[in-house]
Amino acid sequence: MALHFTDDEFQRRRALLTDAMKERNLDAMLLFAQESMYWLTGFDTFGFVFFQCLVVTKDGSTSLITRSADLRQAKHTSNIKDVLVWTDRAGADPTLPLKDHLSSLDLVGARLGVEYDTHGLTARNGQRLDERLRSFAKLEDASDIIPRLRAVKSAEEIVYVRQAAKLADDALRAGLAETKAGADEGHILAAMQGAIFAGGGDYPGNEFIISSGEDALLCRYKAGRRNLDANDQLTLEWAGTYRHYHVAMMETVVVGTPRPQHEAMFEAVEAALEAVKAVMRPGHTFGNVFDAHANTLGDHGMSAHRLNACGYSLGAAFTPSWMEWPMFYNGNPAPIEPDMVLFAHMILMDSETSTAMCLGRTYLTTTGEPEPLSAIAPKFLTR
Repeated sequence: MALHFTDDEFQRRRALLTDAMKERNLDAMLLFAQESMYWLTGFDTFGFVFFQCLVVTKDGSTSLITRSADLRQAKHTSNIKDVLVWTDRAGADPTLPLKDHLSSLDLVGARLGVEYDTHGLTARNGQRLDERLRSFAKLEDASDIIPRLRAVKSAEEIVYVRQAAKLADDALRAGLAETKAGADEGHILAAMQGAIFAGGGDYPGNEFIISSGEDALLCRYKAGRRNLDANDQLTLEWAGTYRHYHVAMMETVVVGTPRPQHEAMFEAVEAALEAVKAVMRPGHTFGNVFDAHANTLGDHGMSAHRLNACGYSLGAAFTPSWMEWPMFYNGNPAPIEPDMVLFAHMILMDSETSTAMCLGRTYLTTTGEPEPLSAIAPKFLTR
């Protein structure tokens, strides 16, 4: 069985969830987020793109409604004992067998917490769910419960986080070794992802960002590759991933002769990252971290080129995104707590001069100063 945590760890997580359910007066939870299922039971699949639901009752018992393709996946990768299969056929509505199962659990008229805010529940299936259970039980949006529990990492999780950090460093070294005038972006990308696979890592929750020239101002992946010019800029954002745990990094590498704007922008992002570190500790909020970023970039005259968020929590994530709750944005009251894994990215994009400069690192929060998880200190990268 491919379980990556001890029984004690899973029991601890289940107790956290049932305590939270008791506080909200919930009789059961309907989990649709793959990250929640993995955290609670070890269940590891991309089958959440179809309808599947993990039912957790207030006593902590679990049962899974899924497709036949994921029956063995659940038995091999999770501690779920009760797995029910809904049948694929024309006109099938999987909310019907779910309702029948909830009835068998004596949950008629119960208060059910539902994870609506997830890629694992499409709008169509959400509408089906609401319609099917409207007169059966009282439904409540409980999307926030498990993300809040998952935001603080356990000792067992931090072991995997540290391995993910090592793989992120390996990827940067491998990518820089390929970066030079004339280099093919595809070769750089292959070197970075290959280093992670060679180190025992996993696919990331979303694609790596690799873009150059004018496209270096993009902070999303896009299809298509080019060769680097003699004077160029290359923006990279990637994550080391181990047992689905992510540690992200971000860099803009200057190829050839840097522009004066590159140097000024790097000075700004380096200072902003230091300012963010100073407040990334208990007693502050995620909004305070954003303010440190925004104020520092403003002091350097770069406000027009920054984004409206500067990072987020990381953990065990599945496609289509490695971003997790909470995020660094203006006014976010979520508190910084010890043992969070937080990615801070300082992104500057000057569209008038087509100049990019990005710098990002992931930190483990403590009772005091956060610990950088990368062994590679930030510096102005040129090739």
